[in-house]
Amino acid sequence: MKTISISADQMQCRVSRFQDLKPLRAAETLDIPQEAKDVIYARELLSVIGLAETADTPVNQGAPIQGAGGITMTHAVCPPGTGPELHNHQQTYETFTVLRGRFEVTWNDDGGERIELEEFDTISVPPGVCRAFRNIGDDEGVLQVVISGGVHDMQDIAFTPAIAEKLSGFGNHVVELFEERGMRFTAGTNTA
Repeated sequence: MKTISISADQMQCRVSRFQDLKPLRAAETLDIPQEAKDVIYARELLSVIGLAETADTPVNQGAPIQGAGGITMTHAVCPPGTGPELHNHQQTYETFTVLRGRFEVTWNDDGGERIELEEFDTISVPPGVCRAFRNIGDDEGVLQVVISGGVHDMQDIAFTPAIAEKLSGFGNHVVELFEERGMRFTAGTNTA
């Protein structure tokens, strides 16, 4: 079987150094309380692997590695008690591995099922299932997030209507700001 060879310089385009990762600017420009941002996003999302260079997804911004067989990888950095709330991915799998700390993963439309994950534990949530994750440790936690299969864009993700209600408590404009960024609050409903 034929193989290929690449130079050390070429391989450098396939290396990600944790110390060099820059947080995605997903919530930075939103003029809303940090507690509202924490409902939707991990406190910091560090993009490690993006899709092919031509794909227009938030994860591609600043990813040092571009193109790895249709997967994306980020590191979600979460202070204690934080993490994105119930949402689903319609076409993609989302696989979580705890790199530092302890996390709780809940799932189903009401978040009624749960599991605790310790360092290096992994869970893979299939498309269509609502899921949330939260740092339940006493220190900052880091969760590796790998998304695979399907289309990796904001149209693949929807939060539950209960999350929109929660966000409304921060002001009526907060839900609108997230919707302007492509967020939907239709998970668990018959609405697309």
